[in-house]
Amino acid sequence: MTVRVVIVDDQALVRAGFRMVLDSQPDLAVVGEAIDGADALRVLDRVEADVVVMDLRMPTMDGVEATRRICARPSAGRPRVLVLTTFDTEADAFAALQAGASGFLLKNVPPEELLAAIRVVAEGDSVVAPSITRRLLDRFAGQLGPGPTEDPRLAQLTEREREILLLVAQGLSNAEIAARVHVAEATVKTHVGRILAKLQLRDRVQAVVLAYESGLVTPGG
Repeated sequence: MTVRVVIVDDQALVRAGFRMVLDSQPDLAVVGEAIDGADALRVLDRVEADVVVMDLRMPTMDGVEATRRICARPSAGRPRVLVLTTFDTEADAFAALQAGASGFLLKNVPPEELLAAIRVVAEGDSVVAPSITRRLLDRFAGQLGPGPTEDPRLAQLTEREREILLLVAQGLSNAEIAARVHVAEATVKTHVGRILAKLQLRDRVQAVVLAYESGLVTPGG
């Protein structure tokens, strides 16, 4: 199965570089390019895509607003969004996650990591480097929206599931969580799946955001 990708960036050289890397892979195909968020929406009206590789800082419509609009589209055929950012746009990156992005990478990521991330996102999972997750959320969770409010959906979780959610929100991978709570990695994956189902969340990125917004985890905590 070929993963169809749309590249959104206001710099022509960046788009050309990404296209060259992606088109070198037999399972990836660039089906469109856009120079900003508004252009991306027009492109997605014309072509079917699985993943949108989204820049954040662009004229006319930035990546956060474009991500919000893409993720608000009907679920059937809706592409997933992978945001590319730099360290000086952390607030925008977190806002993009709140808007529904399936993850983010730094723009200086090695090509092989970008390729792997696109494949993971296309399969329905999320990509957020744990160290960046904690740094972003600790720095900005208290600045985005009102104070934490306990989400009533959390009451559905068992004690172990709340423990797993807490560790996910702290940026731990499934393997790290398994080592921490002394269970198999497959068991952690099962717990995470049940957590997402109970909380009606798409992926672990949304679970991390909910944990911070509900006060289950606090910046620096």
